[in-house]
Amino acid sequence: MKVATGLAIGATPMPDLAAKAVETAMAKANIHAPSSVLLFLTSEFAADPQSAIKAAAKAASGTQIIGCSATGIFTEEDWVIDSPAAAAMVFSDLNFGYPRADATQKSGDLLLTLTAPNAINTTWLNQSGLRFGGVSGDAIGHGPFSVWQNGKGTTQGYCEVTLNNIAMAVAATHGLKLISAPQRITACNGNDLLTVANLPALATLLGAWQKHAKTSDPAPYHQLMAVHASKASQIERGDYNIASIIIEDADNASVTLTKPLQAGDWLGWAIRDVDAAQIDIVKTATELKQQLGAEPAFALLFSCLGRGPYFYNGTDQDLALIKTLFPHLPVIGFYGNGEIAPINGINELLQYSAVLGLFSKSKVAYL
Repeated sequence: MKVATGLAIGATPMPDLAAKAVETAMAKANIHAPSSVLLFLTSEFAADPQSAIKAAAKAASGTQIIGCSATGIFTEEDWVIDSPAAAAMVFSDLNFGYPRADATQKSGDLLLTLTAPNAINTTWLNQSGLRFGGVSGDAIGHGPFSVWQNGKGTTQGYCEVTLNNIAMAVAATHGLKLISAPQRITACNGNDLLTVANLPALATLLGAWQKHAKTSDPAPYHQLMAVHASKASQIERGDYNIASIIIEDADNASVTLTKPLQAGDWLGWAIRDVDAAQIDIVKTATELKQQLGAEPAFALLFSCLGRGPYFYNGTDQDLALIKTLFPHLPVIGFYGNGEIAPINGINELLQYSAVLGLFSKSKVAYL
C-alpha cells in the first residue's frame, strides 16, 4: 500500500489549493489514480468548499474523498492556522466503507468519524461500533458542507467510514497531570457533583488546586478537569474518562461538570500540563505501535485547537514528537472543536485532547 500527504498554502481560499495538495501527495507516492483521498480544508473554505472538493476529485480522478473543514490543518510536513490551506492524504489500496443506516456494526469495528458541531448526537455516537475522529472547527460550525464524503457535502453534517483491509490502533491522550488522589464519588445530581469522599465537591477541588499551586489564587477552571473511572486503579494508570468544569456553586459547595457522573465511581482532579502532555503522547504512540504489531503505514491525528500550537507556545510538540518517533511516516489531521475516541469501550466526545491512530495491514487493535 502506498500512502503520502500533500500540503498547499495560499493567500486566498482558491480551489487549486485542494488540487495541488492532492497532486503533491500523488507525486510523492507515485500514484496516478488513488483509491481514496482524505482532504482537510481550513475554515476559509467552510462557507462553500464544493469547488475545492471538485478540484481535488478531478486531480485524483475519483470521488472517494472524505474530509472536513477546520480552523487548522497539518501533515507531517507542517501545520497551518489562520491561512487558507488544503491537506490531502492519498492511498493506493484503501477503500472507504459506508455503513448502511440499518446496519449493525460489530462491537470491535472502528469507524473514522468526522462531524460538524451541530450534528453531534448520542443516537449515532453511541450506536454499536467504536468511533474515532474529530469535530469540524469552521467559523460557523453548522455549514451544510462542513463535512464531505463521496466527493460532496453531507446533508446530515457528519460522515463515518470503515477503513477496509486496514489494521488500526487508536487511543486518546489527554495531557493531564493528576493533582489529587482518586476518591469515591458519594453524591451527584445530574451534572452537579455534590460530594466526593463525603466532602463537598468544591472543597476537594479547591483543596487540590491550592496544594498543587501552593497559592490561594482563584482556581483556573479552564485548565482543570475531573477525571473519573469505575476503579481507582484505572485513574492511577491513566485509563480514565474526563469531564470539563463549567462553574462552581459556592452556596452549595458543588461543581457543575460538562456531563453527569455516577455515585460510586472514582474521581480525581487534574490540570492540563505541557510536560505531562508530551510524556503522554510518546507513551500513547509507543503503546499503539505495540498494539498494532507492525510498522505503521500512516497516522491520523485529531487534536483540539487548544492542544496544538496555542498550548505549546507556538509549536505543535505533539506533531513534532510523532515525527521524531516515526521519521518517515505520513501523518494528517486537524485542530478541531472536539475529539472522538473509544475509552473503555464507550465512544466519548473529548475536549483539550488528541486522538492518535496508527494504521497498517493487520488485525484491528485499539486501546
